Amino acid sequence: MNKAELVEEVASQTGLTKRACRQTIDSITSAIADSLASGEKVTLVGFGSFTVRKRKARQGRNPQTGGKIQIPAKKVPKFEPGKNLKEAVA
Repeated sequence: MNKAELVEEVASQTGLTKRACRQTIDSITSAIADSLASGEKVTLVGFGSFTVRKRKARQGRNPQTGGKIQIPAKKVPKFEPGKNLKEAVA
């Protein structure tokens, strides 16, 4: 399911317009991204948690030349599904 399909599904379930649903979904994703950028954890009880993990610097290999390269440390978002989501998928 892509974003347009999600908007359509939410609109059909709620009776709201697609425009209102798109704005709501955009606001939710923006709020989650802003919270993660500031280092906060976002928890949606039953659905899951979004956190930021630190990935260590490491050595990699350039696939074109085969030479070693240094990959810098960085922060990456991580999603951990909640109990209800795990049960729904299983």
